[in-house]
Amino acid sequence: MRNVHLKTIVFLFCLAFLFSSCSLFQKKHQKSSATGWNYNDPEWGGFFVPENTEQQAGPGLVFIQGGTFMMGATNEDVMGDWNNVRHRVTINSFYMDETEVSNVNYREYTYWLKRMYGGFNKEVYNQALPDTLVWRSQLSYNEPLVEYYFRHPAYNDFPVVGVTWEQANKYSKWRSDRVNEMLLIKKGIISKGTIINGQGENHYTTKSYLLGLYQGMPGKAIQKGKSPYQNPDGSPRQIKFSDGILLPNYRLPTEAEWEYAALAYVGQNPDPSSKPGQRGENMILNHQVYSWNKNAKGLRDRRKGSWQGEFLANFKIG
Repeated sequence: MRNVHLKTIVFLFCLAFLFSSCSLFQKKHQKSSATGWNYNDPEWGGFFVPENTEQQAGPGLVFIQGGTFMMGATNEDVMGDWNNVRHRVTINSFYMDETEVSNVNYREYTYWLKRMYGGFNKEVYNQALPDTLVWRSQLSYNEPLVEYYFRHPAYNDFPVVGVTWEQANKYSKWRSDRVNEMLLIKKGIISKGTIINGQGENHYTTKSYLLGLYQGMPGKAIQKGKSPYQNPDGSPRQIKFSDGILLPNYRLPTEAEWEYAALAYVGQNPDPSSKPGQRGENMILNHQVYSWNKNAKGLRDRRKGSWQGEFLANFKIG
């Protein structure tokens, strides 16, 4: 009799645990603070809200915290042009490449153009090539750089030169499309095979995708029906910027952003007695040209035993 009661107690305990487990593992949905409806729930309209709302940095980018600084020349303009008068400028936070665009980065771009347009519109590829003749000079022999600087692998990580403003803008647009295409592929929304099959204008661009004009194959996650980016009937859903996957377009920095990033005021510690991470107000007020100082151990430090810092000067002048 005691064994029967023991079995009953064990059975009831297991049953209670099963019900509690079901309630514990039941998916909880975010709720709208305005309407009370569930987010990401097909039974409540299916309005999709991504969990991660933070902006993700694209490949090679670093975050530059915004601030206010004095922009313009620090010395007297001997020519009297007055086109660089010092004035106070406020910069919003932005992302910027950690290094210059290298030769290998730009060769990747020209390779893509040649693959897409080389068969029937070579002019698109030719117009993107940098002008290597900028190395030629009457006062120096630079012919090896004319021939090899952009093409030889020894210069892969050197900054690309001979690129016009228009070419740089087109490169930025191409890079935006390739980064967003990569993000959609990794999410399983579009297929990787569409990279190879694109010809001429029939390739992925962020604009054509958002307008619903891109006809690429769906990715693996969509095909298997295991993607959150699907309609209730299983069909692929159009991805929007509000989904938090696609990144804003790359662009060239403004003159103010470039100068502000180069000065690197934010996060500097010019005064040894000041707290770490203090903003560089002293450098701004003193019109300091460089972001480092004699008290900081770094680029120009005599204590290392020589005047050579952590980097060398430009490898080529003239």
